[in-house]
Amino acid sequence: MSSSALPPFIRIRWRILSFLFGFGLLAYLQQKTITVAAEQIMPRLHLSQVEIGWLEWAFVIGYAAFQMPGGMFGQRFGARRTFVIISLVAFAAMMALPAAPELFAGQILFAVLFGAQLVLGLSQAAIFPVSAGVFADWFPPRRWALVQGLQTMGMQLGAAITPALIAPLMLMGGWQWAVAWTTLPALLLIAGWAWYGRNKPREHPAVGPAELAEIGTPSVDVPAPKLTAERIWHIFKDRNALLLFVSYVCMNYVFYLISNWVFLYLIQERHLSVLESGFLAAAPPLGAAFGAGLGGVITGALCKRFGYRWGYRLVPLIAMPLAGILLLVTTHLNNPYLAVIALTICYGTVELTEGSYWGCVMAVGRADAMTVSGFMNTGGNLGGIIGIPIVAYLSGDHLWNAAFLLGTGFALASAVCWFWIDADRPVFADDQPG
Repeated sequence: MSSSALPPFIRIRWRILSFLFGFGLLAYLQQKTITVAAEQIMPRLHLSQVEIGWLEWAFVIGYAAFQMPGGMFGQRFGARRTFVIISLVAFAAMMALPAAPELFAGQILFAVLFGAQLVLGLSQAAIFPVSAGVFADWFPPRRWALVQGLQTMGMQLGAAITPALIAPLMLMGGWQWAVAWTTLPALLLIAGWAWYGRNKPREHPAVGPAELAEIGTPSVDVPAPKLTAERIWHIFKDRNALLLFVSYVCMNYVFYLISNWVFLYLIQERHLSVLESGFLAAAPPLGAAFGAGLGGVITGALCKRFGYRWGYRLVPLIAMPLAGILLLVTTHLNNPYLAVIALTICYGTVELTEGSYWGCVMAVGRADAMTVSGFMNTGGNLGGIIGIPIVAYLSGDHLWNAAFLLGTGFALASAVCWFWIDADRPVFADDQPG
């Protein structure tokens, strides 16, 4: 059936979005598995909490290092091929985690686990930069904040279901069994995308003229610009790209603080059981999922009302200071369940901003959206590279409140950058906003 005969919200582009929603969900299920499995990994493999922090850091190192190269790879080879390749590599890296203790021990085992996490990060790095390019091709600019928010919702749902899946499975069969069985469904998503996904709307046999007109697709597909050294250097020194980079560094300290550490925080600082922590740790990502979707809707409406410059600015300018205040509130709550509620609202408030960050980077990146968004997300993961060792050290000495106080400072800094970010000014002057 041609997409021209389909109602607008089940056009082919929304089916493409559903696959990217799935890749985001799967990525965060894979990423967050070790943060939950750590409760059994530490005593059974004789690892310290600091060593678990290094394993998480290995992922972020790989993830950060390949953000911009991953975006460039996607821009060069297309999203259809890129998602298949990176997802298969991620699948292999995940399966290496439960297999490694059966083959190795001691320092060699730790090195293998570190390598598997590094490869997982490298493989997943391209997901969101390449998704930004897909959204730029498949959706009109007025929808960019919305679809970015929806994909972020998918990743947070993946994070939310991770503790609720892994904790009971660990109690039933151990952490290796839990990791292996939650990794296998990835093969179904990869196969579905390889069959149905396309790089651009005009390449898809089911996309008709009506949908092409709705998207605003040109009559002839324009090839991606050649990524010369001069063009890449221009991206590096662009004011908007640099400010988005710095702001995303600061925002992601808060992001990683909550997303990576809430499970152990509830056990160690709030003294809850493993099973109870597994289910309660799902609450902040659920709040984040709701916040990401709502943020996409709000940001889209603000862009329509005030234009792109202030439409993208307003949510981060309000949300990030509020998130910083909520971190401080959490440290002063004696009731663990109230603390979970405060962290849930905080995380949801942080994720309200994702539509602003990713919609804005698409607006300023335009034809280079994959590469520019990869640059911004390198900064985002630098926030994790900076934050994970800090939180691991502080939490290992039971100084959780200090880690939260630092988060407040980073949240305020992330908001300040937005006063100078201008979505109406693309990186390359000849790329005019649509």
